[in-house]
Amino acid sequence: MWKKCVKTVKTRGLIENIKSYLFDPSYTSSIKWIVIAIELVLNLYIIQTVKYTEIDWKAYMQEVEGVVVNGTFDYGKLRGDTGPLVYPAGFVYVFSVLYYLTVFGKNIRVGQYIFMLLYLINIYLVFKIHERSQKVPPFVMLLQCFSSYRIHSIYVLRLFNDPIAVILLYLSVYMFLKNKWVIGSIVYSLAVSIKMNILLYSPVLLISYLTKFGVLGTIKHITYCALVQLLLGLPFLINNPINYIHGAFDLSRVFMYKWSVNWKFIPPNIFVSGYFHILLLAIHLTVLLCFTKTWTKYLKSYAKMKQIEHELQPQLKKKNININMDISANLFLLPMFSANFIGIMFSRSLHYQFYVWYYHTLPFLLWSTPYGNKFRLIVLGLIEICWNTFPATAFSSALLHVCHCIILYGIHRYRYTYGSIKKK
Repeated sequence: MWKKCVKTVKTRGLIENIKSYLFDPSYTSSIKWIVIAIELVLNLYIIQTVKYTEIDWKAYMQEVEGVVVNGTFDYGKLRGDTGPLVYPAGFVYVFSVLYYLTVFGKNIRVGQYIFMLLYLINIYLVFKIHERSQKVPPFVMLLQCFSSYRIHSIYVLRLFNDPIAVILLYLSVYMFLKNKWVIGSIVYSLAVSIKMNILLYSPVLLISYLTKFGVLGTIKHITYCALVQLLLGLPFLINNPINYIHGAFDLSRVFMYKWSVNWKFIPPNIFVSGYFHILLLAIHLTVLLCFTKTWTKYLKSYAKMKQIEHELQPQLKKKNININMDISANLFLLPMFSANFIGIMFSRSLHYQFYVWYYHTLPFLLWSTPYGNKFRLIVLGLIEICWNTFPATAFSSALLHVCHCIILYGIHRYRYTYGSIKKK
């Protein structure tokens, strides 16, 4: 009888431990290396068994070949099979290194292994961010890591440049959370130099600078960002500044309707219309303005909490007292990830590789809403279905917008239900 009781207690204890590892956000760090190890095996399996699909890699190599082989620094003359080079200078440097590591871009398998390593780094950084926020249950991250064919494809079967920009973005966010703002600003600018979509975070980053450093400090950090862009782009700016600025930072590009994931329910003539683009921009800016007051309050609170932490730390160390204030990271992360999400929501076009722009932030955003867990998981699942529908249909595009609206409304309600701002 006694043995049965002991066995029952041990079984219950084991079940409780498993539940904690799956559902308690404070256990996120405990499963990190397990997930990374499984992802390593999964990615190796994908590389070995699933056929690589050529989309942009060859064009990337042709574009950087113009620099490293022909010595061309005029952006107007750098082209690939898909058209002219349309990314900032950081892209050229990174893919020039990849050009040589993959034997002039011809050894695709080496490129796949490099992008597998980048994927694992991305997962590591995402976990480090979630460790500080302690908001998302570990089981959600497990599901997300292992369930998305599209994300694995973007990394190891397509070799797009988007993952590199996103990895640098997550690294910069982690540096900001660690209070290493100079490094964070430099890394953030490096991310922008790979692809401009990272600028979607810039409105909140600007508010963060202002609330933490004031006007002069903000100017200093913007200068750091600008210097990175200037130094990276200098060879191209010296040669032909107009072609570089127009090519690397062209905001007037018209995307192809057939690749659009999010606007297949509107006619092609409206999709390419300049008026439609202006309307989306206007809505984008309006929604940002609607959240600005909330974000400013969050970021002011975050700056104050970090200051208190900094002032108390020496005294706490002397008394051997440890107080973990990492959870205050949510006050910074929610505005940052929300700003990016809003930009994506009202984007002129989303291509399949753009999924990586916000994929790993979706659980945080959904768990920042007042919805129940089952409903949150359903929304995540529907978004995954939309991004895996190829080619995109009017229904899948419309459904994606419905899911986005649900998340945005939830974030809006969060301000009153759980946030520091009370509805009057």
